[in-house]
Amino acid sequence: MLRLGLSLLLMTAMGGCSEDDSGSSAGSGGLGAATGGTRGQPTGGALPSTGGVVEPTGGVSSISGGTSGAASAGAPSGAPSGGSGAAGGSAVAPVGGSGGNPPAATGGAAAGGTQSGGVGGTSAEGGGDAGGRAGASATGGSVGSTKISFGTSLDPEAVVSAARELAKSLADPTSATWRAKGDQRRTYRNAATGKDEPYRLCVPSSWDGTAALPVVMFLHGAGSDENAYLDQNDKQLVKLAEQHGYLLISPRGADGAYGNFLRLTAPFGDEAAAAALVAQATPESRRANELSEQDVINVLELVLAEYPVEQSALFLAGHSMGSGGTWYIGGKYATYWKALAPLSGPFVQKTGYPWEAVRRLSIFVTEGTQTPSLEASRLLAQWLEDNGFLSTYKEVNADHGGMIPLVLPDIFDFFERSR
Repeated sequence: MLRLGLSLLLMTAMGGCSEDDSGSSAGSGGLGAATGGTRGQPTGGALPSTGGVVEPTGGVSSISGGTSGAASAGAPSGAPSGGSGAAGGSAVAPVGGSGGNPPAATGGAAAGGTQSGGVGGTSAEGGGDAGGRAGASATGGSVGSTKISFGTSLDPEAVVSAARELAKSLADPTSATWRAKGDQRRTYRNAATGKDEPYRLCVPSSWDGTAALPVVMFLHGAGSDENAYLDQNDKQLVKLAEQHGYLLISPRGADGAYGNFLRLTAPFGDEAAAAALVAQATPESRRANELSEQDVINVLELVLAEYPVEQSALFLAGHSMGSGGTWYIGGKYATYWKALAPLSGPFVQKTGYPWEAVRRLSIFVTEGTQTPSLEASRLLAQWLEDNGFLSTYKEVNADHGGMIPLVLPDIFDFFERSR
Protein backbone atom coordinates (compact mmCIF):
# COMPACT_ATOMS: atom_id res chain seq x y z
CA MET A 1 0.00 0.00 0.00
CA LEU A 2 1.08 3.45 -0.75
CA ARG A 3 1.96 5.37 2.37
CA LEU A 4 1.17 9.02 2.72
CA GLY A 5 3.94 11.04 4.29
CA LEU A 6 3.38 13.54 7.04
CA SER A 7 2.96 17.04 5.73
CA LEU A 8 3.43 19.75 8.33
CA LEU A 9 2.24 22.95 6.74
CA LEU A 10 2.46 26.02 8.89
CA MET A 11 0.02 28.21 7.01
CA THR A 12 -0.92 31.83 7.65
CA ALA A 13 -4.66 32.21 7.74
CA MET A 14 -6.21 34.61 5.25
CA GLY A 15 -9.44 36.44 5.77
CA GLY A 16 -10.46 34.30 8.75
CA CYS A 17 -13.95 34.06 10.07
CA SER A 18 -15.50 36.62 12.35
CA GLU A 19 -17.95 35.95 15.11
CA ASP A 20 -21.42 37.38 14.97
CA ASP A 21 -23.77 37.65 17.94
CA SER A 22 -25.27 34.21 17.26
CA GLY A 23 -21.86 32.53 17.31
CA SER A 24 -22.56 31.16 13.84
CA SER A 25 -19.12 31.84 12.44
CA ALA A 26 -16.87 30.70 15.22
CA GLY A 27 -17.91 27.08 15.39
CA SER A 28 -17.94 25.11 18.58
CA GLY A 29 -16.55 27.18 21.36
CA GLY A 30 -17.27 30.54 19.72
CA LEU A 31 -13.57 31.26 19.61
CA GLY A 32 -12.15 34.20 17.76
CA ALA A 33 -11.37 34.27 14.08
CA ALA A 34 -8.04 33.97 12.37
CA THR A 35 -6.45 36.80 10.46
CA GLY A 36 -4.01 37.10 7.59
CA GLY A 37 -2.44 34.40 5.31
CA THR A 38 -3.36 32.08 2.47
CA ARG A 39 -5.02 28.74 2.41
CA GLY A 40 -2.83 25.86 1.33
CA GLN A 41 -3.59 22.37 0.11
CA PRO A 42 -2.66 19.31 2.11
CA THR A 43 0.14 17.38 0.54
CA GLY A 44 -0.04 13.84 -0.73
CA GLY A 45 -2.89 11.72 -2.00
CA ALA A 46 -4.70 8.91 -0.31
CA LEU A 47 -4.79 5.34 -1.47
CA PRO A 48 -8.27 3.84 -1.64
CA SER A 49 -8.62 0.74 0.45
CA THR A 50 -9.84 -2.55 -0.88
CA GLY A 51 -12.85 -2.56 1.35
CA GLY A 52 -16.12 -0.79 0.70
CA VAL A 53 -19.06 0.38 2.71
CA VAL A 54 -22.26 -1.55 2.60
CA GLU A 55 -24.84 -0.80 -0.03
CA PRO A 56 -28.34 0.22 0.92
CA THR A 57 -30.87 -2.57 1.06
CA GLY A 58 -33.27 -0.48 -0.98
CA GLY A 59 -36.56 0.97 0.13
CA VAL A 60 -35.70 0.64 3.80
CA SER A 61 -35.50 3.86 5.74
CA SER A 62 -37.53 6.29 7.27
CA ILE A 63 -37.91 9.65 8.53
CA SER A 64 -40.55 10.92 10.82
CA GLY A 65 -41.13 14.60 10.37
CA GLY A 66 -39.32 15.06 7.07
CA THR A 67 -38.24 18.52 6.14
CA SER A 68 -40.43 20.07 8.77
CA GLY A 69 -38.80 18.21 11.65
CA ALA A 70 -37.98 20.43 14.59
CA ALA A 71 -34.46 21.68 14.93
CA SER A 72 -33.04 23.50 17.87
CA ALA A 73 -31.48 26.91 17.75
CA GLY A 74 -27.81 27.25 16.98
CA ALA A 75 -25.17 27.29 19.65
CA PRO A 76 -24.72 30.55 21.48
CA SER A 77 -21.57 32.55 21.04
CA GLY A 78 -18.88 31.36 23.39
CA ALA A 79 -20.29 27.86 23.84
CA PRO A 80 -17.72 25.49 25.25
CA SER A 81 -15.89 23.20 22.85
CA GLY A 82 -14.18 20.46 24.74
CA GLY A 83 -12.55 22.76 27.23
CA SER A 84 -9.54 25.02 26.96
CA GLY A 85 -6.81 23.48 29.00
CA ALA A 86 -8.32 23.17 32.43
CA ALA A 87 -5.90 21.37 34.66
CA GLY A 88 -6.26 18.15 36.54
CA GLY A 89 -8.72 16.29 34.32
CA SER A 90 -11.71 17.28 36.42
CA ALA A 91 -12.50 20.77 35.18
CA VAL A 92 -13.52 19.81 31.69
CA ALA A 93 -16.05 21.09 29.23
CA PRO A 94 -19.57 19.67 29.23
CA VAL A 95 -20.22 16.55 27.20
CA GLY A 96 -22.75 17.55 24.60
CA GLY A 97 -25.23 20.11 25.69
CA SER A 98 -27.30 20.62 22.57
CA GLY A 99 -30.54 22.42 21.91
CA GLY A 100 -30.81 23.86 25.38
CA ASN A 101 -30.78 20.50 27.11
CA PRO A 102 -28.36 20.21 30.00
CA PRO A 103 -25.20 18.43 28.94
CA ALA A 104 -24.30 15.09 30.39
CA ALA A 105 -21.65 14.96 33.04
CA THR A 106 -18.17 14.34 31.83
CA GLY A 107 -16.50 11.15 32.80
CA GLY A 108 -15.18 7.85 31.67
CA ALA A 109 -17.09 4.78 30.75
CA ALA A 110 -16.53 1.24 31.74
CA ALA A 111 -14.47 -0.13 28.94
CA GLY A 112 -16.09 -3.52 28.79
CA GLY A 113 -15.49 -6.31 26.33
CA THR A 114 -12.46 -6.55 24.11
CA GLN A 115 -10.02 -3.70 24.14
CA SER A 116 -7.16 -3.25 21.77
CA GLY A 117 -3.89 -1.78 22.88
CA GLY A 118 -1.54 0.18 20.69
CA VAL A 119 -0.76 -0.60 17.11
CA GLY A 120 -1.23 -4.30 17.55
CA GLY A 121 -4.88 -3.98 18.56
CA THR A 122 -8.01 -5.74 17.47
CA SER A 123 -9.01 -5.30 13.86
CA ALA A 124 -12.56 -4.82 12.67
CA GLU A 125 -12.71 -8.09 10.82
CA GLY A 126 -15.59 -10.38 11.45
CA GLY A 127 -18.12 -12.87 10.32
CA GLY A 128 -21.56 -12.53 8.81
CA ASP A 129 -23.24 -9.29 7.94
CA ALA A 130 -26.13 -7.83 9.87
CA GLY A 131 -29.42 -6.83 8.28
CA GLY A 132 -28.68 -8.67 5.03
CA ARG A 133 -26.09 -6.16 3.88
CA ALA A 134 -22.77 -6.83 2.28
CA GLY A 135 -19.71 -6.92 4.51
CA ALA A 136 -18.02 -3.59 5.01
CA SER A 137 -14.50 -4.33 6.10
CA ALA A 138 -11.49 -4.68 3.86
CA THR A 139 -11.77 -8.44 4.28
CA GLY A 140 -15.50 -8.64 3.73
CA GLY A 141 -16.49 -9.06 7.38
CA SER A 142 -19.01 -7.21 9.48
CA VAL A 143 -18.53 -4.50 12.07
CA GLY A 144 -16.73 -6.81 14.48
CA SER A 145 -16.57 -6.57 18.28
CA THR A 146 -13.98 -3.84 18.70
CA LYS A 147 -14.43 -1.69 21.79
CA ILE A 148 -12.48 1.30 23.04
CA SER A 149 -11.19 1.69 26.58
CA PHE A 150 -12.16 5.37 26.86
CA GLY A 151 -15.65 4.89 25.48
CA THR A 152 -18.87 3.04 26.17
CA SER A 153 -19.29 -0.68 26.68
CA LEU A 154 -21.79 -0.97 23.82
CA ASP A 155 -21.22 -3.81 21.39
CA PRO A 156 -20.89 -2.33 17.88
CA GLU A 157 -22.55 -5.33 16.18
CA ALA A 158 -25.58 -4.92 18.41
CA VAL A 159 -25.72 -1.15 17.80
CA VAL A 160 -25.62 -1.57 14.02
CA SER A 161 -28.16 -4.39 14.04
CA ALA A 162 -30.59 -2.34 16.15
CA ALA A 163 -30.11 0.71 13.91
CA ARG A 164 -30.96 -1.32 10.82
CA GLU A 165 -34.06 -2.72 12.47
CA LEU A 166 -35.09 0.81 13.41
CA ALA A 167 -34.70 1.91 9.79
CA LYS A 168 -36.93 -0.94 8.66
CA SER A 169 -39.59 -0.15 11.22
CA LEU A 170 -39.75 3.51 10.21
CA ALA A 171 -39.60 2.93 6.45
CA ASP A 172 -42.05 4.87 4.33
CA PRO A 173 -41.10 4.99 0.63
CA THR A 174 -44.39 6.80 -0.05
CA SER A 175 -43.35 9.78 2.07
CA ALA A 176 -43.02 13.11 0.29
CA THR A 177 -39.51 13.39 1.70
CA TRP A 178 -38.33 9.99 0.46
CA ARG A 179 -35.03 10.52 -1.38
CA ALA A 180 -35.68 14.24 -1.42
CA LYS A 181 -32.96 16.66 -2.51
CA GLY A 182 -31.74 19.85 -0.89
CA ASP A 183 -31.13 21.03 2.67
CA GLN A 184 -33.49 19.17 5.02
CA ARG A 185 -34.13 19.25 8.77
CA ARG A 186 -35.40 15.84 9.75
CA THR A 187 -36.28 13.86 12.84
CA TYR A 188 -36.85 10.23 13.72
CA ARG A 189 -38.58 8.71 16.71
CA ASN A 190 -36.05 7.12 19.06
CA ALA A 191 -37.62 4.79 21.61
CA ALA A 192 -34.39 4.74 23.62
CA THR A 193 -34.55 8.47 24.33
CA GLY A 194 -38.34 8.68 24.21
CA LYS A 195 -38.32 11.64 21.84
CA ASP A 196 -37.88 12.75 18.26
CA GLU A 197 -34.16 13.07 17.56
CA PRO A 198 -33.23 15.72 14.97
CA TYR A 199 -30.60 15.56 12.27
CA ARG A 200 -29.68 17.61 9.23
CA LEU A 201 -29.44 16.11 5.76
CA CYS A 202 -28.20 17.90 2.64
CA VAL A 203 -28.59 16.12 -0.70
CA PRO A 204 -27.01 17.68 -3.81
CA SER A 205 -29.53 19.51 -5.98
CA SER A 206 -27.74 18.10 -9.01
CA TRP A 207 -28.39 14.49 -8.00
CA ASP A 208 -30.29 12.57 -10.68
CA GLY A 209 -32.22 10.48 -8.18
CA THR A 210 -30.51 7.19 -8.99
CA ALA A 211 -26.71 7.60 -8.99
CA ALA A 212 -24.77 6.41 -5.95
CA LEU A 213 -23.75 9.33 -3.76
CA PRO A 214 -20.56 9.86 -1.78
CA VAL A 215 -21.34 10.68 1.87
CA VAL A 216 -19.81 12.96 4.50
CA MET A 217 -20.99 12.75 8.08
CA PHE A 218 -19.97 15.76 10.20
CA LEU A 219 -19.98 15.65 14.01
CA HIS A 220 -20.47 18.98 15.79
CA GLY A 221 -18.53 20.28 18.80
CA ALA A 222 -19.73 20.69 22.39
CA GLY A 223 -22.34 23.35 23.01
CA SER A 224 -23.54 23.10 19.41
CA ASP A 225 -26.16 21.04 17.64
CA GLU A 226 -26.78 19.45 14.27
CA ASN A 227 -27.35 22.86 12.64
CA ALA A 228 -24.64 25.13 14.04
CA TYR A 229 -21.71 24.06 11.86
CA LEU A 230 -23.82 23.82 8.73
CA ASP A 231 -25.20 27.34 9.13
CA GLN A 232 -21.99 29.13 10.11
CA ASN A 233 -19.68 30.94 7.69
CA ASP A 234 -22.44 31.54 5.14
CA LYS A 235 -23.25 27.80 5.07
CA GLN A 236 -19.74 26.96 3.90
CA LEU A 237 -20.02 23.28 4.81
CA VAL A 238 -23.33 22.89 2.98
CA LYS A 239 -21.98 24.70 -0.08
CA LEU A 240 -18.84 22.57 -0.20
CA ALA A 241 -20.91 19.39 -0.06
CA GLU A 242 -23.12 20.70 -2.86
CA GLN A 243 -20.11 21.75 -4.93
CA HIS A 244 -18.46 18.33 -4.64
CA GLY A 245 -21.71 16.40 -5.04
CA TYR A 246 -21.67 14.86 -1.54
CA LEU A 247 -24.60 13.86 0.61
CA LEU A 248 -23.97 15.61 3.95
CA ILE A 249 -25.24 14.22 7.27
CA SER A 250 -25.13 16.08 10.58
CA PRO A 251 -26.54 14.16 13.57
CA ARG A 252 -27.40 15.71 16.91
CA GLY A 253 -25.74 12.91 18.85
CA ALA A 254 -28.46 13.09 21.51
CA ASP A 255 -26.95 14.83 24.57
CA GLY A 256 -23.58 13.11 24.72
CA ALA A 257 -20.16 13.11 23.06
CA TYR A 258 -20.65 10.27 20.55
CA GLY A 259 -19.40 7.66 23.00
CA ASN A 260 -15.96 9.18 23.68
CA PHE A 261 -15.13 10.33 27.21
CA LEU A 262 -11.84 12.02 26.32
CA ARG A 263 -11.76 15.82 26.30
CA LEU A 264 -9.30 18.44 27.38
CA THR A 265 -7.29 17.89 29.52
CA ALA A 266 -6.75 14.44 28.00
CA PRO A 267 -5.51 14.86 24.45
CA PHE A 268 -3.21 12.40 22.72
CA GLY A 269 -0.16 11.49 24.79
CA ASP A 270 -1.65 12.28 28.19
CA GLU A 271 -2.47 8.81 29.48
CA ALA A 272 -2.73 9.93 33.11
CA ALA A 273 -5.35 12.57 32.35
CA ALA A 274 -7.23 10.07 30.19
CA ALA A 275 -7.31 7.61 33.09
CA ALA A 276 -8.55 10.37 35.39
CA LEU A 277 -11.48 11.06 33.07
CA VAL A 278 -12.35 7.37 32.88
CA ALA A 279 -12.33 7.25 36.68
CA GLN A 280 -15.01 9.98 36.75
CA ALA A 281 -17.58 7.71 35.12
CA THR A 282 -21.12 7.87 36.46
CA PRO A 283 -24.20 5.89 35.40
CA GLU A 284 -25.64 9.14 33.98
CA SER A 285 -22.58 10.00 31.91
CA ARG A 286 -22.31 6.45 30.61
CA ARG A 287 -25.94 6.45 29.55
CA ALA A 288 -25.67 9.84 27.86
CA ASN A 289 -22.72 8.66 25.80
CA GLU A 290 -24.40 5.37 24.92
CA LEU A 291 -27.43 7.24 23.57
CA SER A 292 -25.16 9.60 21.67
CA GLU A 293 -23.22 6.78 20.04
CA GLN A 294 -26.43 4.99 19.11
CA ASP A 295 -27.92 8.16 17.62
CA VAL A 296 -24.99 8.59 15.24
CA ILE A 297 -25.34 5.03 13.94
CA ASN A 298 -29.14 5.28 13.81
CA VAL A 299 -28.96 8.37 11.63
CA LEU A 300 -26.30 6.87 9.40
CA GLU A 301 -28.34 3.70 8.84
CA LEU A 302 -31.51 5.69 8.13
CA VAL A 303 -29.72 7.57 5.37
CA LEU A 304 -27.89 4.54 3.97
CA ALA A 305 -31.17 2.66 3.71
CA GLU A 306 -32.98 5.47 1.93
CA TYR A 307 -30.38 6.79 -0.49
CA PRO A 308 -28.08 4.88 -2.87
CA VAL A 309 -24.51 5.48 -1.72
CA GLU A 310 -21.09 4.97 -3.23
CA GLN A 311 -19.69 1.93 -1.44
CA SER A 312 -16.14 3.19 -1.08
CA ALA A 313 -16.92 6.82 -0.38
CA LEU A 314 -18.24 7.25 3.15
CA PHE A 315 -16.27 9.85 5.08
CA LEU A 316 -16.36 11.00 8.70
CA ALA A 317 -15.27 14.39 10.03
CA GLY A 318 -15.84 16.49 13.12
CA HIS A 319 -14.50 19.42 15.12
CA SER A 320 -13.41 19.53 18.78
CA MET A 321 -15.77 17.17 20.62
CA GLY A 322 -16.76 16.07 17.12
CA SER A 323 -13.11 15.33 16.41
CA GLY A 324 -13.11 13.03 19.43
CA GLY A 325 -16.26 11.49 17.99
CA THR A 326 -14.54 11.05 14.64
CA TRP A 327 -11.73 9.09 16.28
CA TYR A 328 -14.17 7.07 18.37
CA ILE A 329 -16.88 6.29 15.80
CA GLY A 330 -14.21 5.99 13.12
CA GLY A 331 -12.35 3.33 15.10
CA LYS A 332 -15.22 1.39 16.67
CA TYR A 333 -17.22 1.35 13.43
CA ALA A 334 -14.26 1.44 11.07
CA THR A 335 -15.82 -0.77 8.41
CA TYR A 336 -18.19 2.00 7.37
CA TRP A 337 -15.53 4.54 6.50
CA LYS A 338 -13.02 5.29 3.75
CA ALA A 339 -11.31 8.24 5.44
CA LEU A 340 -11.42 10.28 8.65
CA ALA A 341 -10.86 14.01 9.13
CA PRO A 342 -10.64 15.09 12.80
CA LEU A 343 -10.40 18.88 13.25
CA SER A 344 -8.69 20.37 16.32
CA GLY A 345 -9.31 17.54 18.75
CA PRO A 346 -6.60 14.92 19.38
CA PHE A 347 -8.91 13.02 21.75
CA VAL A 348 -7.50 9.54 21.22
CA GLN A 349 -4.80 7.51 22.95
CA LYS A 350 -2.05 5.09 21.96
CA THR A 351 -3.50 2.34 24.12
CA GLY A 352 -7.06 1.08 24.35
CA TYR A 353 -7.82 2.09 20.74
CA PRO A 354 -8.27 -0.25 17.71
CA TRP A 355 -5.47 1.20 15.61
CA GLU A 356 -5.37 -1.78 13.27
CA ALA A 357 -9.03 -1.21 12.42
CA VAL A 358 -8.18 2.23 11.00
CA ARG A 359 -4.89 1.28 9.36
CA ARG A 360 -6.55 0.93 5.96
CA LEU A 361 -8.24 4.35 6.29
CA SER A 362 -6.83 7.65 5.09
CA ILE A 363 -6.60 10.17 7.94
CA PHE A 364 -6.33 13.95 7.64
CA VAL A 365 -5.56 15.70 10.93
CA THR A 366 -5.90 19.50 11.03
CA GLU A 367 -5.12 21.96 13.80
CA GLY A 368 -4.78 25.66 14.52
CA THR A 369 -1.55 27.13 15.83
CA GLN A 370 -3.39 29.17 18.49
CA THR A 371 -5.18 26.25 20.14
CA PRO A 372 -4.56 24.53 23.48
CA SER A 373 -4.42 21.17 21.68
CA LEU A 374 -1.64 22.16 19.23
CA GLU A 375 1.22 20.20 20.81
CA ALA A 376 -0.93 17.11 21.25
CA SER A 377 -1.98 17.24 17.60
CA ARG A 378 1.66 17.50 16.57
CA LEU A 379 2.51 14.48 18.71
CA LEU A 380 -0.39 12.57 17.20
CA ALA A 381 0.58 13.47 13.65
CA GLN A 382 4.16 12.39 14.19
CA TRP A 383 3.07 9.15 15.84
CA LEU A 384 0.76 8.34 12.92
CA GLU A 385 3.63 8.88 10.48
CA ASP A 386 6.11 6.88 12.54
CA ASN A 387 3.69 3.96 12.69
CA GLY A 388 2.94 3.87 8.97
CA PHE A 389 -0.62 5.16 8.84
CA LEU A 390 -2.03 6.80 5.71
CA SER A 391 -1.93 10.19 7.38
CA THR A 392 -1.67 13.81 6.38
CA TYR A 393 -1.32 16.74 8.79
CA LYS A 394 -1.98 20.43 8.28
CA GLU A 395 -1.79 23.47 10.54
CA VAL A 396 -3.26 26.89 9.94
CA ASN A 397 -2.57 30.09 11.85
CA ALA A 398 -5.88 30.30 13.70
CA ASP A 399 -7.56 29.53 17.00
CA HIS A 400 -9.89 26.67 17.84
CA GLY A 401 -12.95 28.04 16.04
CA GLY A 402 -11.14 30.14 13.44
CA MET A 403 -9.40 27.14 11.90
CA ILE A 404 -12.65 25.58 10.71
CA PRO A 405 -13.34 27.66 7.54
CA LEU A 406 -9.66 27.54 6.61
CA VAL A 407 -9.40 23.76 6.49
CA LEU A 408 -12.85 22.67 5.26
CA PRO A 409 -12.01 23.17 1.56
CA ASP A 410 -8.87 21.08 2.01
CA ILE A 411 -10.84 18.37 3.77
CA PHE A 412 -13.22 18.01 0.83
CA ASP A 413 -10.26 17.94 -1.56
CA PHE A 414 -8.74 15.23 0.63
CA PHE A 415 -11.94 13.20 0.48
CA GLU A 416 -11.99 13.54 -3.29
CA ARG A 417 -8.45 12.17 -3.54
CA SER A 418 -9.38 9.31 -1.21
CA ARG A 419 -12.21 8.04 -3.40
